[in-house]
Amino acid sequence: MTKILQITDTHIVPEGQLAYEQVDTSTALAKTVATINRIVDQLGPIDLVLVTGDLTEHGSAEEYALFRQLLDPLKIPYQAVPGNHDKRNAMRAAFSDTDWMPRAGDLNWHLDLEQFSVLGLDSLVEDKAHGALTDETISFVSTHLDHLNGQPVLIGFHHPPFEVGIAPMDAQNLRETEAFRQVISGYRGEIRLACGHLHRSIVGSFAGHICQVCPGTSHAVTLDQRENADNSLTMEPGAFMLHEWREDRFLSHWLPVGDFEGPYPFLGVS
Repeated sequence: MTKILQITDTHIVPEGQLAYEQVDTSTALAKTVATINRIVDQLGPIDLVLVTGDLTEHGSAEEYALFRQLLDPLKIPYQAVPGNHDKRNAMRAAFSDTDWMPRAGDLNWHLDLEQFSVLGLDSLVEDKAHGALTDETISFVSTHLDHLNGQPVLIGFHHPPFEVGIAPMDAQNLRETEAFRQVISGYRGEIRLACGHLHRSIVGSFAGHICQVCPGTSHAVTLDQRENADNSLTMEPGAFMLHEWREDRFLSHWLPVGDFEGPYPFLGVS
């Protein structure tokens, strides 16, 4: 059975600093890694941790180095795509020693696993909050879907391709989506879309496929759906996702960061 984990929006800042003068993102990521390492045996073999963008807050070499340091204890290999807070060249340089990081162009990659494949897409528009997929990336998706020929595929990228009713974030979602819609809508196999950016667990659909937005590791975008809502954060608990292929379908599970009491047997229940 093929399983991957998804974490997103780690927003690492230089050591000793707080993101937005409020959030200790480094400690939150360390706790996320500790949670994964503690429960990985009960989940079964995990093939990959997919990081769907905003690894850092400012895209600096120092922040990427700290991100990698915090991920070093992780017992599972990981691969990442950029978000709007990342910098393409700095991220490429930070992971230049890996076999998944492209040496040129958009930061797209693919990984074939036993029961499904993973496509990681670059939706970064440098120095902008919103996302877009370049012609290079659309061609990348089309080529790999042709090659996969109906096999299950999970496509991970940062910016969700739909509005969710949080006005400041809806202004920053994935734009110019028609070419992407056309490429994936005609695919005859199952596609699961996995995004970040919103720091919340949200399920929607795009081009006939389920899209799962993953919560952040340290804080949430405030769920305020009033038209005049400010762009703000709320210190909700961090979480991550488990995506698996079970029998003939994708399943996605929400998992909180932390160490909780239990498990306790359901006494008297047969």
